[in-house]
Amino acid sequence: MVTSSSEASTLLALSDHLTDAVEQAGRVVVAINARQRMASSGVHWQPGVIVTANHTLKRDEEITATLPDGQTVPVTLAGRDPGTDLAVLRLPDSDLPAAQLADAAGLKVGQMALAIARSAEGSPGASWGVVSALGGAWRTWRGGQIDRFIRADLTLYPGFSGGPLVDVRGQVVGINTSALSRSMGLTIPAVTVSRVANQLLSTGRVARGYLGVGMQPVRLPDSLRQALALPGNGGVIIITIEPGSPADKAGLFIGDVLVALDNTAVGDTAEVLAMLGAERIGQPLQARIIRGGKLIDATITVGERPRREA
Repeated sequence: MVTSSSEASTLLALSDHLTDAVEQAGRVVVAINARQRMASSGVHWQPGVIVTANHTLKRDEEITATLPDGQTVPVTLAGRDPGTDLAVLRLPDSDLPAAQLADAAGLKVGQMALAIARSAEGSPGASWGVVSALGGAWRTWRGGQIDRFIRADLTLYPGFSGGPLVDVRGQVVGINTSALSRSMGLTIPAVTVSRVANQLLSTGRVARGYLGVGMQPVRLPDSLRQALALPGNGGVIIITIEPGSPADKAGLFIGDVLVALDNTAVGDTAEVLAMLGAERIGQPLQARIIRGGKLIDATITVGERPRREA
């Protein structure tokens, strides 16, 4: 196949443009040294504040960051939020520029995107692809609220988690992570990152409601649903209960099927988590459950998710 001079010129221009985007974004990307054998990446989000992926921080102290100029400096942990897989570190006395943020609302499927990273030695890394899927707000399996679903068709190589997804202008769309899905890397949009970062800087954590149960969705037999006059087709069955938890204190048992909270039908775990915002902590929650083929009402006082699970 012969490439014409005009085609070669177009490809060269695209290559140069992507190189410029990596250089632009790379000015705010650092390496985070908080685990054995391999660094992760982070973004200088605002003056003196680095955001990274929480799951890559294997310790709370003796954390360092390798800056774009190769200098390695100590940083301190300001807070973690496993629910959104975000962590915030404080970077003292630095003249690094802050990230230029892109509005994820303007993203379209098919747009080119780059994942940027930095190694422990200070070298930049990049992965190129396209935005492959977009969706609305969603909740992670640990209860974190993400403002928009973003998936890019590119490779998140080891060490890329915590680094940014950037557009062709080098503006930061969000933070990449491999921990919010078992099958794919996802991007936490900038609006979510900023919201969570501000909470972590203020309080060190993001408070969430907690029942202390393990659940999985189940489909109810039509005969049972009709006999009990239930509006939905399913519920969530309780498979574990932590001793001393709000659910334990409320008298729930393993095998109970939760079908409604505060008169709102629930058919999957996401719907339960949606009812457990920070504002519900300490408040009573009316639960309707199926036990032994009969409907039973219980009152659960919502607790605050412990730090070990937050």
